[in-house]
Amino acid sequence: MNKIVCLNPDYSTTRCLIYSSSIINGETASSKYKGMQLLPDNTERTGEGGLRTQGYFKIEDCLDGEAKCLEKTTRKPLVTIITVVFNGADTLEKTILSVISQSYTNIEYIIIDGGSTDGTIDIIRKHEHAIDYWVSEPDTGIYDAWNKGVRLSNGEWIAFLGADDSYLEEAINAYIDSILSNENSSVLEYVSSRVNLINGTRTLRVIGAPWNWKVFRKYMNVAHIGSFHHRAIFDKYGLYDTTYKICGDYELLLRAKSALRAGYLEKITANMEIGGKSNNNVLTFSEASRAKIKSGGRNRVVSQIEKIMAILKWKARTYLWQ
Repeated sequence: MNKIVCLNPDYSTTRCLIYSSSIINGETASSKYKGMQLLPDNTERTGEGGLRTQGYFKIEDCLDGEAKCLEKTTRKPLVTIITVVFNGADTLEKTILSVISQSYTNIEYIIIDGGSTDGTIDIIRKHEHAIDYWVSEPDTGIYDAWNKGVRLSNGEWIAFLGADDSYLEEAINAYIDSILSNENSSVLEYVSSRVNLINGTRTLRVIGAPWNWKVFRKYMNVAHIGSFHHRAIFDKYGLYDTTYKICGDYELLLRAKSALRAGYLEKITANMEIGGKSNNNVLTFSEASRAKIKSGGRNRVVSQIEKIMAILKWKARTYLWQ
């Protein structure tokens, strides 16, 4: 049995690890998309690193008392946080710091870079002592990169944080406390929260509401960066559809329809910068319409009407924010 070690109590990602030289190429069968510790070799890869490449790995559950630098003995399910980035040198460091400075004990952090050329890799290397795994290589878009992250994940819960977004203090603790105290915690597949939509230092509004199929099939009323996905979602419904460029996260949840077992955390957990791709591209509405029709949540006529209304609302909101 591998001994649990604490490399550094200052970081959420280095408090609860095991050291093993034999896990790197090992795989587990407990989940359909679990067990890949390193991505296969790629001739176009420009960088790779992190704790895993040094033989340090995470386990599904960590009791705080098992590591000398920790005191409590509460169950800490592993949370995997995935950040995808391409030329994000201006904002990535703030994102990284918001993850590794969390008070929660058992976080696995994975960064998938699309082959940045602007200094992003320098920032990643600066913090790789607290990053479980990072890689830099070309991909076909955000959902291709997210799928890589899911395959690399070991966590019971998986979250996606944009390279220009950040978690608030105690966000991950709040999530896990909410999940473990939920009377339906054993069957939860998805939990969402509230998120600040910001423009620089200015908060524009707060988004995110409880998941509700009747609302969700009309439009995405949950904040993706404020969401935790149980890995069972991916086992049951598959990975992200890479034919989408903006609305793949919406399409994945539409697959579950009313059967999705969802929870809600009535708390603001993150800041989301409006500069994200889904906030400034009319393609968002076309893809959302396609996803609704594909899932059967809406017929073509109703979906087109909702698309037009959404575009008009978006244009009005954009004008007011100027």
